[in-house]
Amino acid sequence: MSQIDFSTSEDVKALANEVTCMKALVTLMLKSIGQADAGKVIINMERYIAGLEDEQQAEVFSNTVKQIKHAFRQ
Repeated sequence: MSQIDFSTSEDVKALANEVTCMKALVTLMLKSIGQADAGKVIINMERYIAGLEDEQQAEVFSNTVKQIKHAFRQ
């Protein structure tokens, strides 16, 4: 795995597309591990967000988790 290039484009649109891809990937991974374990992951992430000191970062994380939860439920 050390041979794989995970570099990210400096282009904002390309970066936004990569983030969208990662959200979809996380959602599909949560669906594949089952509802009980996925629920634990979400709960742990929400606890992590609650402990963040940077309010702006916490808001972004919270919105991202809400998007993933919504997609997971569909």
